[in-house]
Amino acid sequence: MKKTFFTVFAALLAVALIAVIIAWPREQFVASASNEATAPTPGNIARGAYLARAGNCMACHTARGGPAYAGGRAMGTPFGALYVPNITPDRDTGIGAWNADDFWRAMHNGKSRDGRLLYPAFPYTNYTKVTRADADALYVFLRSLPAVKQANTAHALRFPYNQQAALAGWRLLYFKPGVFEPVRARSLVWNRGAYLVEGLGHCSACHSSRNAAGAVAAGLGGGLIPTLGWYAPSLESDAEAGLGSWEVPHIVQLLKTGVSPQASVFGPMAEVVARSLQHVSEADVTAMATYLKSLPATNTEAREKATGPQVDQFVAQGKKLYETHCVDCHGADGRGLAPAYPPLAGNRAITMDNPVNAVRIVLNGGFAPGTAANPRPYGMPPYSHLMNDAEVAAVVTYVRASWGNDAPPVNAGEVNRYRSTPLD
Repeated sequence: MKKTFFTVFAALLAVALIAVIIAWPREQFVASASNEATAPTPGNIARGAYLARAGNCMACHTARGGPAYAGGRAMGTPFGALYVPNITPDRDTGIGAWNADDFWRAMHNGKSRDGRLLYPAFPYTNYTKVTRADADALYVFLRSLPAVKQANTAHALRFPYNQQAALAGWRLLYFKPGVFEPVRARSLVWNRGAYLVEGLGHCSACHSSRNAAGAVAAGLGGGLIPTLGWYAPSLESDAEAGLGSWEVPHIVQLLKTGVSPQASVFGPMAEVVARSLQHVSEADVTAMATYLKSLPATNTEAREKATGPQVDQFVAQGKKLYETHCVDCHGADGRGLAPAYPPLAGNRAITMDNPVNAVRIVLNGGFAPGTAANPRPYGMPPYSHLMNDAEVAAVVTYVRASWGNDAPPVNAGEVNRYRSTPLD
């Protein structure tokens, strides 16, 4: 851990010095199309409200139980805590003193009105692809909200991550402003989907891994969300959540309702569907589905299955627990009754190498999102109060090894690691 810390620190410091010498820092500017683009007209406000839904802006910029968009939510990171700012139009504590160019600068270049560099927990590495027209509409919408006077909380990051010079070095290594470039060989629908997924939807913020400096890897290859304790599966791997074999209408159904014949969403993705995707137009969700389905599938390495008397005994214990607690809904054959009771047989959410999602569902239960098309979703009760760590590990191991599933066993230590993980 110390070696990683000093390696990252030295790299960021060296690059920061280079950044100061070369330029401080790279920046692009695009002017508004016209004065009408930032006028508070009903059309501009409605468009901005739609885009804010599509980008799920409220999820981060609203603290639990707090005023909408007034900030205050703490975001834990491996480098310390970041506190999300107030973006209501209050002049003193929000963005009331900002103009449309200031807002564009933050979205596209990751720089605040006063010139401070913003931390990439605000995903400007994705938002840099948002067009000036869409940024202007978002600005108009946010300026139409009730002003909330709520002071922002200072970030609580460790040294050197709390230094602007280190952040400048990070940006030189990992960030380059740039607009979305359509692929001419692809359809308008595909390009619209790519724009939403890669830009405003910022899907890679969760569905990609991060390096030691917190930079997001290219693609949508999956990654652990350390602040939430969930694994966002790969959207490129057929062994995880790759969609290449799905029909587009089923992908649309999953994204807009949270349930489909093949799968249901739980955890953080349920919040994304409930707060964002169910409100996105059928055309835009179809575009996203078209793009996601087209992602090239990555090869998965063959797994070596653990065997032996101890594993067999563990699976047998899990089977007894399954028959006691799970069989009434998911069936003796693991086929369930979709969409109310998801199938466990062949369920890629169960058989991924990383078992954290399956463990957390057994421990804490969960619901698919309540949506307009699925207003009364079925849920799974929590079992953390009924099973100890070894028992949870046994039942998850049984499910991962039955009905054609062939995933590695889970141990009690892995369960214990996530028993105390916060639910939010």
